[in-house]
Amino acid sequence: IECEKEPGSLLWIFVMVGNIVRGMGETPIMPLGISYLEDFAKAENSPFYLACLHTATVIGPFLGLLLASFCAELFVDIGSVGGDEITITATDARWVGAWWLGILICALLNLLVGIPFWFLPKSLVKEGETNEPEETSEKSVAPLQENDKNETKQTMYEIAKGKLYCILFPSCLNFIPFLKALFHNPVYMLFICITVLQFSAFDGMISFMPKYLEQQFGKSASDAIFLICVYNLPVLCVGYFSGGLFMKKFKINNYQAANIAFWVSLLEYLLYFAAYWTVCDTSPVAGLTVSYQ
Repeated sequence: IECEKEPGSLLWIFVMVGNIVRGMGETPIMPLGISYLEDFAKAENSPFYLACLHTATVIGPFLGLLLASFCAELFVDIGSVGGDEITITATDARWVGAWWLGILICALLNLLVGIPFWFLPKSLVKEGETNEPEETSEKSVAPLQENDKNETKQTMYEIAKGKLYCILFPSCLNFIPFLKALFHNPVYMLFICITVLQFSAFDGMISFMPKYLEQQFGKSASDAIFLICVYNLPVLCVGYFSGGLFMKKFKINNYQAANIAFWVSLLEYLLYFAAYWTVCDTSPVAGLTVSYQ
């Protein structure tokens, strides 16, 4: 008996490409935003501003999960299928929520929020200083013009020697030494490893905890997403904001901040370790844990 192959769909490629484009647009916000704050803020105010930035990055997923909880209550074919034609509920395993609706709403909001970034100035007056950025830029016009002339002469010389690679890819020559220096920095690599572990734990909880709540406690997808949102993200917002305010008020230096982060993280892992004793009974599944009879 030959198996009949079901027709496939390539629409998932559009979703993948959309996520790639979204990631390309969202990635520069965090590193460039932090640099923007560090360049134009006082040293004692910088931790507080960074805390506000990280708090905003948590408020976004908080609102996104609320939106996902709302969309999960709607049937995937909303608008084309009447409510009286739907014979299953949101707690049914065959239920598929209107996942595409949240993507359209978020895409529209991202487009609207991105418009003000076009009006941000290239430079700001640093806190505590009175010099206008226009005066500084006017003073640097002449040196910049001389540098441009020197760079043009150097570029013509390189063209004559045939070093086209240095002209087409000048940043690549400096990128590799900088990257090598970062890899040999133990503090930076330790921070990277810690960040990877923290985000992997958080992403694992966001990805698998809703399904666990559905299977273990009989919750719908909408209720599970709502519970994850309410129980986790507001606390993170409070932690980010209070940590930045604490560092600003007591003027915590880098060494003290590292000590505080170590002891607080150790306390956090001990509390999470206690979750191993909060195990629920496995739900009976026909054919796996119990027989069909």
